[in-house]
Amino acid sequence: MQETDWRPTASLETLRERARLLADVRAFFAQREVLEVETPVLGHGGSTDLHLASLSAEATTPAGRERLWLQTSPEFAMKRLLAAGSGPIFQLAHCFRDGEVGRRHNLEFTMLEWYRPGLSLDGLIEETVELVCRVLGRELGDEAGPLRRHRYRELFREHLAIDPFTTPLAELRRLAGERGGLSMAGAPRDDCLDLLMSLAIEPHLGREGIEVVVDYPASQAALARRHRDPEDGEWVASRFELYLEGLELANGYDELTDAAEQAARFAEDNAARRAAGLPEVDIDARLLAALAQGMPEGSGVALGIDRLIQLSLGKSSVAEVMAFATPRC
Repeated sequence: MQETDWRPTASLETLRERARLLADVRAFFAQREVLEVETPVLGHGGSTDLHLASLSAEATTPAGRERLWLQTSPEFAMKRLLAAGSGPIFQLAHCFRDGEVGRRHNLEFTMLEWYRPGLSLDGLIEETVELVCRVLGRELGDEAGPLRRHRYRELFREHLAIDPFTTPLAELRRLAGERGGLSMAGAPRDDCLDLLMSLAIEPHLGREGIEVVVDYPASQAALARRHRDPEDGEWVASRFELYLEGLELANGYDELTDAAEQAARFAEDNAARRAAGLPEVDIDARLLAALAQGMPEGSGVALGIDRLIQLSLGKSSVAEVMAFATPRC
């Protein structure tokens, strides 16, 4: 440890500005009568997502020694509140993802997540853009807009001259290997697409205003519904991602409410984890029970508030807007 490692990674003036922006976020939702909630950081289930690394800890509970998971998102607990009749809710939650430390990532970070029962995905996109513009201190339609929307497969056609849904896997592996400068032999299709998206497409998004990507592959639906692509009937995910200045800020879903389908997806995720040599993650049985009881249809979105504050204040990394970023925590 260096002699100055006790110091904050953000200046005190920046932390004052952060507090002001968080107050703006709370005011935004208060005006819309969206309830602020707090849910546990620890849970009995973690994220089974193949591309997320959940952290866990052993704890003594009334049931004895148990493994509890540090949440990668407050999603599961918030959906249990929705099933209990909470109505629209939001949360500024501390979340944890192992190994994610860099200019745009931190092992512990703040997620802004909100859910809107009865609201369409298009309606949620509009609300997310309004929130982003408010935090950036911009009016809708100025340099933060106008909003541009792209279908996932159109971006691949434009930037890479391929269709991500129909291009043979061998060709995707070759292209991803060339772009990434590493061997992609044996890589799954989604890994190849993710690499190509991050290297060849994402850096161009949001350079002239907010841009939204929709209709991701059905295999990337996670906790979202699926629908048919009107172009050819291919199944696609009912979700969006929002970008500004080459930075992904938000990920929104038309939320899946089918408990059986969600359980099947969790099982598929853990099977994929086993095949990849990754540890399995405990499934959140209470979430499945809540879905079975009945969660209202609607949409929800997770937004990386540290990234948004970073953009708003013109900082080069998320560490500069956090009091003590990893490894100074």
